[in-house]
Amino acid sequence: MGESLLTIGAFARRSRLSQKALRLYDRLGLLVPAEVDQDSGYRRYAAGQLDDARLIVMLRRLDMPLADVGQVLAAEDRAAVLDAYWARAERRFAGQRQLAGHLSLRLSGKEEAYSMYEIKTRDVPEQIVLTEQRHVRQSELPTWIPAAWRRLNQAAKEHGGQSGYDFVVYFGEVSDDGDGPAEVCVPIASSTGVPEGAAARVEPAHREAYTRVRKADIGQPQMQSAYEAVEQWIGGQGLKIAGACREVACVDDYDAAGPDDEVYDVVFVISA
Repeated sequence: MGESLLTIGAFARRSRLSQKALRLYDRLGLLVPAEVDQDSGYRRYAAGQLDDARLIVMLRRLDMPLADVGQVLAAEDRAAVLDAYWARAERRFAGQRQLAGHLSLRLSGKEEAYSMYEIKTRDVPEQIVLTEQRHVRQSELPTWIPAAWRRLNQAAKEHGGQSGYDFVVYFGEVSDDGDGPAEVCVPIASSTGVPEGAAARVEPAHREAYTRVRKADIGQPQMQSAYEAVEQWIGGQGLKIAGACREVACVDDYDAAGPDDEVYDVVFVISA
């Protein structure tokens, strides 16, 4: 005799899921009924599905998105997938905790919070740069920027070689809500001007105000604090921001740098 099936009401009570949630999970393929009546559409579940149903309940208590819940359910090693999710969540929580601390200082008017940053200026001569520009969101930057740099560094070999540090220009907000655009740039030692047939432009000579940030701070709220520190310093000096903000590499080998090594300059182009 086959296994007796539970009505959706009975299954909901035993699994501690609402019938509405069960219908949603069915549509998403997370928890498909063992049987659906073709005429009435009535759902019935096997008792053996209760373990998955209760697992979903607990995963949702972790605020796990349904897409990630599906990955856990589909995995052979569910524990490994859960551990990877939670490691990402803890990194996000740590960043949010730092951001909350930064905002608290900002909202309380404690401007000395920016005194930890040393602001410097420098003059940058005119450069010819190979570029790659696109609309991109924050979550895409860790993949796109290194890939663009590899492509442009390879292309630079055909145009006199690289002549300075890579940098990224942000022409608009890059976040989960804004997509820039952003531009990755690699200076080249071209003796014949802007090369034909390449995505390249002249970067005008300019003056910059900047501060340096550690590798551990990349992608963290400290980056926003660094930007605001430079902006605050510029205003305090009676200067003006004259161009899009940017991040300029300041090490030859980013991969070899340690968490506490300074790897980027947070930069604003300035004018009197």
